Amino acid sequence: MNKVFHVMYDDDDKLMEAASALVAKGIRVKDVFSPFPVHGIDPIIGVKRTRLGIVAFMFATTGTTLALLGMWYFMISDWPMNIGGKPSFSLIENLPAFIPVTFEFSVLCGAHGMAITYLLRNGTLPGMPATNPDPRTTDDKFVIEITTEQNALSAAEMETAIKETQLFELSIKDYE
Repeated sequence: MNKVFHVMYDDDDKLMEAASALVAKGIRVKDVFSPFPVHGIDPIIGVKRTRLGIVAFMFATTGTTLALLGMWYFMISDWPMNIGGKPSFSLIENLPAFIPVTFEFSVLCGAHGMAITYLLRNGTLPGMPATNPDPRTTDDKFVIEITTEQNALSAAEMETAIKETQLFELSIKDYE
């Protein structure tokens, strides 16, 4: 039977010290839940750098392409109009006037695409149930989640190592 340990701390500094101590003893931390981002915890528990920036760039590039194609079609190909003396013969001649709209549409597509990708990837869409182990992690507590199936140490050895930290509360549950 596998066990899951939810170790609660009341301070982010204690959480960082405990995570460092547990990882140094060979215990793999599955996840950390906190009410705000704890800077520096990712490299300690082994979380890899996100590729969300690459996705945002791809969405922004798509937005730039769509904006330029759309403005070319609307203002030059479909219904050319002389607005303020600007020529409507080619996209290159009108490009300086199209730059603000292109930039804003790129930002719009990049931001929305990145937000939707984040929500889909993490499974945190609106209306989905919360996955945090304790509702106090949204207020003022910090929880480290450790499972026995991801660690080579026995449950008793892990419990001993966990109790050596400055924990606030410890919860041990069985799961399959």
